[in-house]
Amino acid sequence: MIDVFNGDADGICALHQLRLAYPLPEEATLITGVKRDIALLRQIENVRNSSVTVLDISLDNNNRESLVKLLANGCTIFYADHHYAGEVPVSDRLTAHIAPEPLLCTSLIINWLLEDKYAPWAIVGAFGDNLDESACQLGQRLGIGQDELARLRETGILLNYNGYGAALDDLFFHPAELFRHVRPYANPLDFHANSPALRTLREGYQDDMRNALASVPLHEDAAGRVFRLPPEPWARRVSGVCANAFANQRPDVAHALLTENRDGSLLVSVRAPLNNRNGADILCRQFSTGGGRAAAAGINALPAAQTDEFIQSFSKQFLPQSS
Repeated sequence: MIDVFNGDADGICALHQLRLAYPLPEEATLITGVKRDIALLRQIENVRNSSVTVLDISLDNNNRESLVKLLANGCTIFYADHHYAGEVPVSDRLTAHIAPEPLLCTSLIINWLLEDKYAPWAIVGAFGDNLDESACQLGQRLGIGQDELARLRETGILLNYNGYGAALDDLFFHPAELFRHVRPYANPLDFHANSPALRTLREGYQDDMRNALASVPLHEDAAGRVFRLPPEPWARRVSGVCANAFANQRPDVAHALLTENRDGSLLVSVRAPLNNRNGADILCRQFSTGGGRAAAAGINALPAAQTDEFIQSFSKQFLPQSS
């Protein structure tokens, strides 16, 4: 068995729900990485006759060729995701649940398949993906109180925070290690109350966000705000959750956060307006290392010389349409 999953809150919570529902006789091989490391199937494309679970990584471009190779090698694959996929390969050995809807995440897709069996973990995953509306709707349907929802939200934010960074040594925990910290807890409220790993993430998050929220926009217009953070590990760690925080401050406009990578290129996090969760993926796919979903997308390595081009494209994509 091989479990392949995005190293963010959504990937971890999606896999955790599945493994709570369908425990394995022994631990699967875990394939994951920083949140932006999504070409994960390349690491196993020569595996033969194995059972593979793939969660929360885009099928489009980065993983399509590897998926086809795995199917040709006799692997049976379960694939669940909420990113743009393009054409999905047809095979009797592929079970795909791919729904690129703005208010869905992979944890919510798994929750639907499991009929709410471990729904609080789906709520954590949705909060981590900044889908507060979807998380709260599910919580209210299940009768979860506001205090408990607040704890689930913090858990999702902190799990997601750990996934960002240019490389694994930017992170507090390797995502596979963080999944193992999560695995003993059927109830995320118990994880919130008792996990030493979550306490470590909370302390780091508070320090990093204090630095990030002091930033002023590099560019601001009617389309939204663009921020640039310095080339420091704390800035790379906080890039995604800080973009979410800025988006929550101003839900009517788009946001982009540029963080310098070690090679001088820029890591870009884009959030479409929360009041109109569309266009982030369209913008980022205009650049060679870009991708994502309609509400939230990114570029792994934007050449610094293309900063002005990106800002112009950002404004063009998100400027309000004249009536």
